[in-house]
Amino acid sequence: METDKLLELLAFLNFITSKIKNRNTIYIDLSMNVNKVLRFPAIILHDCLFKPLLLLSFPMKKAAPEILSEIQKRKTFAIISHPDAGKTTITEKLLLFGDAIQMAGMVKAKRAKQFATSDWMEIEKQRGISVASSVMQFNYSDHSINLLDTPGHADFSEDTYRVLTAVDSALMVIDSAKGIEAQTKKLFQVCRDRNMPIMTFMNKMDRESKDAFDLIDEVEKVLNLPCAPMTWPIGSGSEFRGVYDIQQKCVRLFDPGEKTKDFSQEVITDLNDERLLNRVGEKLLNKLKEDLELLEAGHQFDVNDFLTGKITPVFFGSALNNFGVQELLHAFIDYAPSPLPRPAEQREIQPDEANFTGIVFKIQANMDPKHRDRCAFIRICSGVFEPGMAVFSSRMGRNIKLNNAVQFMSKERTNIQKAFAGDIIGIIDRGTLCIGDTLSSGEELKFTGVPQFSPDMFSLAELKNPIKMKQLQKGLDQLAEEGTSQVFRRRYNSDTIIGVVGRLQFEVVKYRLLNEYGADAQFTSLGYSCSRWYHSDNPEALKEFEDYYQSQIVLDVRNYPMILLKDDWEQNYVSEKCPELKFYSSLINYERDVKT
Repeated sequence: METDKLLELLAFLNFITSKIKNRNTIYIDLSMNVNKVLRFPAIILHDCLFKPLLLLSFPMKKAAPEILSEIQKRKTFAIISHPDAGKTTITEKLLLFGDAIQMAGMVKAKRAKQFATSDWMEIEKQRGISVASSVMQFNYSDHSINLLDTPGHADFSEDTYRVLTAVDSALMVIDSAKGIEAQTKKLFQVCRDRNMPIMTFMNKMDRESKDAFDLIDEVEKVLNLPCAPMTWPIGSGSEFRGVYDIQQKCVRLFDPGEKTKDFSQEVITDLNDERLLNRVGEKLLNKLKEDLELLEAGHQFDVNDFLTGKITPVFFGSALNNFGVQELLHAFIDYAPSPLPRPAEQREIQPDEANFTGIVFKIQANMDPKHRDRCAFIRICSGVFEPGMAVFSSRMGRNIKLNNAVQFMSKERTNIQKAFAGDIIGIIDRGTLCIGDTLSSGEELKFTGVPQFSPDMFSLAELKNPIKMKQLQKGLDQLAEEGTSQVFRRRYNSDTIIGVVGRLQFEVVKYRLLNEYGADAQFTSLGYSCSRWYHSDNPEALKEFEDYYQSQIVLDVRNYPMILLKDDWEQNYVSEKCPELKFYSSLINYERDVKT
């Protein structure tokens, strides 16, 4: 009788599963213990007594072989460093060797009006620093590379944190004269929290620098990250002659080639070759041989350890003079991971699934000032994207169409007809998409890990010319959408308050408001250096708190309440005084608790 009932149910379920998209297998559980088995999107059937008879779980359908082949060709990584370590310069040289550009624009060559490809904003050109992350895509050695150049300055670290949620690996650039610096440590920790594979490039070896062994030792002690040298420098500063390729067991001698890749490269495979002695000299050659003997006792490169974030391959060179850059690019092709799984609240998304999924990790306004456009950057996490396709937005709870899809070379863009898991695409939209949005082919998902932190500095925004109020509001709202700043408003008046993580962000907001929106604003500091979102399950305690701290409470663009505090001491005092309230520095944690 039980068997007949089961067969009837299975016949009925064949009809049900034919109506369910992209789910292809059935697991049957008669143990009545649903919670232990429920790991995928599922349907639970009950008998007349509402006891579970079957648990049906539907793993996602795999992509076609030709699509899987394209996905495996994708390499998506970000470059992180402390300011002035040479991050933007090495970005230029990677593009140069990838035939994406024909001449690298030195960051400081302002008189010749040559600027880094990744620094496209006018303020970036004027200051010679990156204030926003840039996306660049190019093909190399039958692979599609998605390269993200991030701001090095601590004031723009939140943009960098968001970018790191969209990549599969990272390149850490270190100034060989300075070693590990503060911002490098912070960004490295973000990568480590995600077990992200990291390659390391010791830059500026053509200048006076620390000893190579001291640099390796510093990375291992300060970052607690074992190093496996892949190349080794021959000399430094004015005596820098090239690198020894440990994997290929050869010496690569270079002549400086600042802007083009058309320079000579002599390769010598025998350390006893007379030509090598003539090029580097007896002193440097003997030191190289001694160093190589010492390196044999150190960490050896292991691909699995690299992919799990347990070891970093280290390269030495000079990005400015093209020393060691091509070897680094080859290593990314050979060892960096193809698209990796992405965690969502409901389950882990595999890149080889047939379903399209993606996450919006960045918004950029006015990439083309003539058209006042707005571009949402999407990391494709699985499946295939095609322009015009309808996708489900979990935040909005409805389907939307993704048109006007583009790929990037900094601010230059090209229309695309197809993109695959691992690719970064841009959607030109009118404000529909927001940072953190999860998009899918019908399944309700929410990707995790896209950060937004409470600001540390606040200013009152006022106009010198009140007629420009509309432009001011539009500019502040759009810049807030892209994460440049956060906008807050008081409950009982019309004050507009700007919140940022670092002081330099105020300068960027002020400059862009004037040059992109025509709003000449002035910012007056409010004297707060700490803020927290807050929540309580006790309505009376919440009302009492808000009545007492009325003048310090503001609302963000989502109407979430936040309290502004003078310093950390006041934050600790308020937390102890109001034990029935919870305070949050991270928006992710706030939304998780409020929605549960």
